Amino acid sequence: MSSGVTRQRTEQCFRVASGLDPHLNLEEAQRWARVINEGSAHQLPQRNGILYSEVRRPCRVLLLLNPHSGKGQALSLFTGHVQHMLQEAGVPHSLVVTERQNHARELVREADLSKWDALVIMSGDGLLFEVINGLMDREDWEEAIQTPLGILPGGSGNALAASIHHYAGSQPVPSEELLVSCGFLLCKGLVARLDLTSVCLGSSPQQQQRLFSFLSLAWGFVADVDIESEKYRHVGAARFTVGTLVRLASLRVYQGKLAYLPAESTSPGPSPTSGSPPSSPHTPHATSPHGFCSSLVCRSSQSQSPRQNNTNTFHNYCNSNNAFKAKRGGDLAPASTPRGPLDSLLVPLDQPVPSDWTVVPEEDFVLVLAMYQSHLAEDLHAAPNSTMEDGLIHLFYIKAGISRATLLRLFLAMEKGAHLATNCPHLVYVKVRALRLEPYSAKGTITVDGELVDYGPVQAQIHGGLARLIAS
Repeated sequence: MSSGVTRQRTEQCFRVASGLDPHLNLEEAQRWARVINEGSAHQLPQRNGILYSEVRRPCRVLLLLNPHSGKGQALSLFTGHVQHMLQEAGVPHSLVVTERQNHARELVREADLSKWDALVIMSGDGLLFEVINGLMDREDWEEAIQTPLGILPGGSGNALAASIHHYAGSQPVPSEELLVSCGFLLCKGLVARLDLTSVCLGSSPQQQQRLFSFLSLAWGFVADVDIESEKYRHVGAARFTVGTLVRLASLRVYQGKLAYLPAESTSPGPSPTSGSPPSSPHTPHATSPHGFCSSLVCRSSQSQSPRQNNTNTFHNYCNSNNAFKAKRGGDLAPASTPRGPLDSLLVPLDQPVPSDWTVVPEEDFVLVLAMYQSHLAEDLHAAPNSTMEDGLIHLFYIKAGISRATLLRLFLAMEKGAHLATNCPHLVYVKVRALRLEPYSAKGTITVDGELVDYGPVQAQIHGGLARLIAS
């Protein structure tokens, strides 16, 4: 409908006058509308080797909205931009406005999902994090996680929405145009697979915890900016720019041990021996198999850090507005609870990583960032090599010694996904299938999908195509 690079919503009104009877005219108009809607939906595109399926028609949608996300305007954005689109597309929906932290998680954990054909989140990325973990909490998790998920950007980061927009081949757009684009994709109702990453936290041997992530795992600079910028939430997406500048002014170094399983590894299983240093910062692309593993065990235990170093440590005092906090005794399922697929690539945290893993020789970092989607925020194209359901973790880390000016240039280049082309010697990028991070610093910040979790040893493994996502 538009010759520009952004999607625009327009209306064309037609008057049906096939006779004098208004009821017959109405029936004729409805027949035309029905045929047009059905005709547009039946085109199932295949892009980059991904075949899209279609949600049931008419699609009954449970729409969960966080009224406090972003600038607190999610409800008005929904009624102003999306509600009429859903009505015109014949998508019946029930709107639930969340009232508290973990409200959405509790709701989907107990809901009769047979009443809904899709779950749609109108918020930032935090509410989707709740929904995914609520689905994985269920005894019927294997069936529940197949419920198609939709995202409508209404928060500050909107990383998954920006990734979907990018995967559809569209140019970057501001927030409200991004909302219109995602609303159109929702009405279209085409479904692809979504990779999820199992994250095991080992901060307490009594409360081993596991959660599922759709976006990112971060430690260091990125995690600090994400959490500390909550105080600037009133400025919307600009909070991350402000937070970046503040953290650059007092750049920190973080001590820890990082190891990973390269994507090209073909080892059938783990063995308890140490890894070897990397030979190259870039690992050739490889795609892991999609699908489920029938076993339901997460193996995890307490790590023993060989080194304690309090240099450059700090106390984190900011909590996320949507925060899902993996505190001891909190709402995360213990590792012994039989939920989710087997983490076949991981060994307990108190054992050395398997022999086919790579152990990073450096122990001083500015940041460690694991991504499974293309965008970290609307304007941060952090993983330009990421594709939909590629079954990969895109791991980035920046070694200590980088200057503030160089780090700022990297983040400016990341707006267009050009940071890898800078050939910065402090930046390392590798495609992996699993990783382990063991912080040595006594205090710090770790985030999963932008949400604060308990600080301590953590390891993760990707599960390709575990969930379903409305995208095109």
